[in-house]
Amino acid sequence: MAGVRRVVITGGAGFIGSHLAEHFCALGVEVTVLDSLRSGYRHNLNGLKVDLVEGSVTDAGLVSSVLAGADLVFHLAAMVSVPESLEKPGECVDINVHGTLNVLNAARLHQVRKVVLSSTCAVYGNDPAGPKNEAMRPAPISPYGITKLDGEYYLDLYRAHWGLGTASLRYFNVFGPRQDPKSQYAAVVPIFISRAAKNEDLYIHGDGEQTRDFIFVKDVVTANVQAASHAGTEGIYNVGRGHRVTINDLARKIVDLVGSRSRIKHVPGRAGEIRHSTADISRLTSTGWAPQTDLEAGLRQTVDFFTSRLAV
Repeated sequence: MAGVRRVVITGGAGFIGSHLAEHFCALGVEVTVLDSLRSGYRHNLNGLKVDLVEGSVTDAGLVSSVLAGADLVFHLAAMVSVPESLEKPGECVDINVHGTLNVLNAARLHQVRKVVLSSTCAVYGNDPAGPKNEAMRPAPISPYGITKLDGEYYLDLYRAHWGLGTASLRYFNVFGPRQDPKSQYAAVVPIFISRAAKNEDLYIHGDGEQTRDFIFVKDVVTANVQAASHAGTEGIYNVGRGHRVTINDLARKIVDLVGSRSRIKHVPGRAGEIRHSTADISRLTSTGWAPQTDLEAGLRQTVDFFTSRLAV
């Protein structure tokens, strides 16, 4: 990226953040990662030439010192789990809202070129309309979704009042290598792959005909780069593939790719679960970005990553 010498990635030791760090390291850009290691891991950055600063975005002084001299900031640090946010709403607000304000204040002070926030499709809540587009009225139903929406509003505020370059990316269902299958709040793809690799049963909540829009992590990286590198790319953008797949089909694809003997079983559905979720990605694609990895190719790379680790 022209003129970019240093980027800061908050939450850069996490699943998505580490892929973003890898991208910029490959370009020879200086990368600083600020991560509390609350849900990130040092090993995600193995082999990368990054400056890892261990600490929280809730520490305003630390955030300011880290952002000094940065050209771009990618703000991924957050409490990322909906169930955990319901258990700890105060902590969720502290990390996701106060932490974001610390990032914005430091970015304004140090004249950072642009701040890109990792937001979420959870801001749409249970609205059954679809595909989801950025003009829809937000209706988050968890502290996680509410605090991410707060972050979007604050980015808009800092852009409108102080001229800070900002963009918010609403991720749909991101998957790929390094996603943690062992977390209490793990996502469905790494759980399915991990269990399929061990020939264990795969459990699906409800009838499995609920649909989700899965996007490969490398495409999320390019969406971040697109949002950061184009001056006119500001405001809110959905980041997905724009295609939906049933959870039943996802499970079958994973079993086939792994060559597993796992059986697919159904358990009672979760109360309040969204039935269908698909992204309208036309706003971001109009800027020149497009996802490059189809679901099967992304799953194959993810399966290869996890099965190679299990074989060690």
